[in-house]
Amino acid sequence: MKKIRLAVLGSVVSLLAACGSTPNQQPAPVVDRTSSTARPADAVSAPAVPVPSGRGYYTVKKGDTLYRIALDVGQNWRDIVAWNNLTNPNDIKVDQVLRVAPPDRTGPVQTAAVAAAPGAGLDVKPLGAPGTAAPAAAPMAPGGNKTGPRGDKRAYSESALAELEKPDAAPATAAPATAAKPEAPHAAEKPAAASQPATVDDEGVSWMWPAEGKVVGTFEGGKKGVDIAGKDGQAVLAAAGGKVMYAGSGIRGYGNLVIIKHTNNLLSAYAHNKTILVKEGQSVTKGQKIAEMGKSDSDSVKLHFEIRQQGKPVDPSKYLPPR
Repeated sequence: MKKIRLAVLGSVVSLLAACGSTPNQQPAPVVDRTSSTARPADAVSAPAVPVPSGRGYYTVKKGDTLYRIALDVGQNWRDIVAWNNLTNPNDIKVDQVLRVAPPDRTGPVQTAAVAAAPGAGLDVKPLGAPGTAAPAAAPMAPGGNKTGPRGDKRAYSESALAELEKPDAAPATAAPATAAKPEAPHAAEKPAAASQPATVDDEGVSWMWPAEGKVVGTFEGGKKGVDIAGKDGQAVLAAAGGKVMYAGSGIRGYGNLVIIKHTNNLLSAYAHNKTILVKEGQSVTKGQKIAEMGKSDSDSVKLHFEIRQQGKPVDPSKYLPPR
């Protein structure tokens, strides 16, 4: 009897021990949510705004000044200040992109950059002239059968099959709409024609030598113009009629400089003057005295004379009369 009690007692103790233990106990799993929350933030980040570039824009390089940039692109520095909303013409930074042409000339460049942004996940279609919605009926081939399924259901018969195989007459009515589309490109041809009179104006400019004296430096010698030796205070004349685009000493290496704009493409520059006798915005005539020869920013008294076409130096001897 005592053995039975001990056996029962042992069974109870074993059962209690089994209930009190938690075999294979493991800690609750920890979920790292930092990576999952960070990814949507990266995906939602706004796309970088495209920097305008190409024709009509200039990227500032080390050593550039606004006045030199204006000379190189053949524009008035005041216009560049206005086009870029600059508060201080001397405060430009390296890699800064400047508009160096009137907004109407560079409009297509800017529009192309902005139009590329909505392309992320969107089907952007340009708006055209009335009638451009016609491509919605594109599945119809001219003079052929429909390539898409028909909407009606008919019982099979030879007559119904023959009717389905007949070519549709609808493309004949759509032909006038497609014939009218080629008229749109003519609008883009008009601005090209507007640039032709500028070439005629360039050829109509009458030139003269800006000063008397010996030519001591030529365009072929690696210079951007010609150097004419003279005496201190000698008269410097306008080589052709036009408007003074710049008068000052803000361009390093040119000293007291005068720039005259003759046409939309042509300008002339007169450097190293002792005294400047004209002001910006003033109209001058061919042969008018605009400065006195000197040696500002130069090692000798001379006139450095340049002719630039669309901002690029050209050989003055091809424009000036022989002497």
